[in-house]
Amino acid sequence: MTSTVKTINNSEIPIFYACDDAFVKYTVVSIKSLLDNADKSRRYHIYVLNAGISDEMKNEVYKLKNDYADIEFICVKDQVEKIGTSLPLRDYYSKTTYFRLFIAEMFPEYDKAIYIDSDTVVLGDISEFYDHNLGDKLVGACHEQAMVQTEVYGNYVEKVMGISRYNYFNAGHILINCKKFREENVLKQFIDLLKVYTFTVTQDEDYLNVICHNRVLWIFDGWNTEVYGELPVSESDIKMIHYIMVNKPWHYHECRLKEPFWKYAKQTDVYNLILDELNNYTDECKARDKAGAERLAKTAEEEANREDTYIKLVSGKSVDRLKILEKIRVYERDKKFDVDVEDDPETIPLLPDKVDYLSEKFSTKLFTKIANKKAVQFYEKQIKDGTFIIKSVNGLENYRKVQGGAMITCNHFSAYDNYVVYRAIRDELKGKYLYKVIREGNYTNFKGLYGFFFRHCNTLPLSSNVETMKKFMKAVSVLLKRGEKILIYPEQAMWWNYKKPRPLKSGAFKFAVKNNVPIIPSFITLEESGKIGADGFDIPAHNIWFLPPIYPKKDLNDKENVEYLKNENFKAWKELYEIVYGVQLEYANS
Repeated sequence: MTSTVKTINNSEIPIFYACDDAFVKYTVVSIKSLLDNADKSRRYHIYVLNAGISDEMKNEVYKLKNDYADIEFICVKDQVEKIGTSLPLRDYYSKTTYFRLFIAEMFPEYDKAIYIDSDTVVLGDISEFYDHNLGDKLVGACHEQAMVQTEVYGNYVEKVMGISRYNYFNAGHILINCKKFREENVLKQFIDLLKVYTFTVTQDEDYLNVICHNRVLWIFDGWNTEVYGELPVSESDIKMIHYIMVNKPWHYHECRLKEPFWKYAKQTDVYNLILDELNNYTDECKARDKAGAERLAKTAEEEANREDTYIKLVSGKSVDRLKILEKIRVYERDKKFDVDVEDDPETIPLLPDKVDYLSEKFSTKLFTKIANKKAVQFYEKQIKDGTFIIKSVNGLENYRKVQGGAMITCNHFSAYDNYVVYRAIRDELKGKYLYKVIREGNYTNFKGLYGFFFRHCNTLPLSSNVETMKKFMKAVSVLLKRGEKILIYPEQAMWWNYKKPRPLKSGAFKFAVKNNVPIIPSFITLEESGKIGADGFDIPAHNIWFLPPIYPKKDLNDKENVEYLKNENFKAWKELYEIVYGVQLEYANS
């Protein structure tokens, strides 16, 4: 449906392009066509957003300035660098595609503005597009024909984003309600959304469609006639041609609707550059285009079939948890397995006189007794209420094989996993305790009830202080000789509800080798319970598995033994994971 047009005024019309040095020659052609067909009685200020363009190419653009149009280059490098590492990029996409998101914040003097992709030719009077009344809509835009006409892309937007394929807009030519963008913090919404979900098909266009859903003023599709499938309008009604995806006249002699592009290209001094690109575009390049198009369709299909699509994730679920899940996905892809995905309390160095590892003081013994009792009450109440579920304990016979001291390893995915281990073996301890190695900051600076537990429930905090670590190492040796069990997380970081085993650090195995004690690998697997927690996610049912103990070998030196224990521990975890979940252990690729 075509939108209404307000009364024309003579105010300046801001128009934004975004490109890099390689693409700016096509921007020249688009601007040339736009200015030739624009109402000459209006004034236009054209901005070229960029992160670095050569003076030579800038001069080619400046040649298009005239008495009714100014042209200005705006560097957005600083804005991109603030969030640049978080920007998803695919194939030929560069970060320039995200520049349109900065317009409203960078230009507070404008209530609305036009954004146009450089792979376009404008055949209509651009002032007509600008004069649409946006009201409280965030953008004015045209339908994305790839989503409307191609099943795999239509399924993608409906299954992943929950947006009808007929209500998805192409962001390559939009009228931006800058005033509303600022009032509703659209840029911040985008940055926050980056932390929740990574869209990998049309990227920033996907983010804009999610943010602007149901806030779109639909403009006549002739204003964004995509060279794709069946044209949405008759050729005589075309206001702007958009050469999307691989349909580029500067790459393909047979490209549809190429004539207007070459008409305006010939009127610029970049014509020969573009013609050279066409003539030198090899069969290898074309094959790469074809492979990229096939890969994009496959990506859309895979995303639509994911168990954790965006629309499923956001259905009543905690935004904080969604951000954590997306962070885990990114860290797995980047192989940052030992980095915490949640914000830890600031680390305050633990000094030797601030910790009583062996509970030699009366006050330590008293607080430990109180804390352990309170912790049991806390966790058992949640088990009774059904908000914490322990379904099964498996392999206790393997635990029982070790009568003396040992290091117990466990995968780390929850603040509750230590209680799963403790509850499984509490009747086996027989006057002993389960000691837990924890992080320094959790001991020195964690607030509330958990902080109380961290400081007093038989915990062994690590420290950045050398003297404190000497005290820690001595305490570990004393406890192991005493026949105590020490729980440690060799993955190092906690990844919420992450099921896969991650690469292990050496610390736990060094302690075992130094004190000549075995490793008892334990691994917790998760099942869906069908019960939904306060965060909107399924409350997992925990199954703990104790695997056969692994002993240091007498014929290996200390370094070799550490590697042996670590590798055998991971091997045992991997085998169990693959058996229980019925899948091969694989990590996401970058």
